[in-house]
Amino acid sequence: MEATTFEEPEVRRGALGTPAVAVRGVTKRFGDVTAVDDLSFEVRPGIVTGFLGPNGAGKSTTLRIVLGLVRADEGSATVLGMPYASLPEPTRPVGAVLETPSFTQLRSGRNHLRVVAAASGIHGQRVDEVLEQVGLTAAGRRRAGRYSLGMRQRLGLAAALLGEPRVLILDEPANGLDPQGIRWLRDFLRDFAAEGNAVLVSSHLLSEMSQLADEVVVINRGRLVKQASVNELTDGTRTLEDAFFELMEEGDR
Repeated sequence: MEATTFEEPEVRRGALGTPAVAVRGVTKRFGDVTAVDDLSFEVRPGIVTGFLGPNGAGKSTTLRIVLGLVRADEGSATVLGMPYASLPEPTRPVGAVLETPSFTQLRSGRNHLRVVAAASGIHGQRVDEVLEQVGLTAAGRRRAGRYSLGMRQRLGLAAALLGEPRVLILDEPANGLDPQGIRWLRDFLRDFAAEGNAVLVSSHLLSEMSQLADEVVVINRGRLVKQASVNELTDGTRTLEDAFFELMEEGDR
């Protein structure tokens, strides 16, 4: 399939003052349960932003709202200055992995990516490029259904990178990775952000997040608890884990 031409909107090229992701007063209810409650925060280009909160805090729902998979009852969410669904060819400027990917058992990792690329009008040469980026070149011709959990995470990230995105949104990307894989992911995401891109990553691994993230957004019960730099929260005297639990205790008072 021949690749289509992608005309970048002005905001994708980094319009001054435009946050990569902006959540404004978002509320989402599921019946009697308020999953997200008047939540506002921003994700800026050039840094890694961690998205932290206990189970059930509303993180996954918020990420789905940002990506247009769930409709907010109130408020708005934009990516690169627009609602995700309004972006031209949104899978190009935005890459996302929201859950551990599953794949057709008999299809190789490389062929899986070829199908994803074709569906998005992306040139097939990107497949080998992203396989190399995520360290799966040697495994690319193996059946993806037989990949380990860590390899599936890498293949999901490869799919998110096909469109050469300016924003990456990842939910628990370190699941299943061994220590070497976690270090590789940390270096990859920091390098990606250093090129002027934005990363929003949800994780329960607070010790890893302290090494990965520049800023964190902490939520609890669907509401913002704190958005600050990691340095501000730790202040050189405590760990990010200590700061996180202090914030949770303050929110419960």
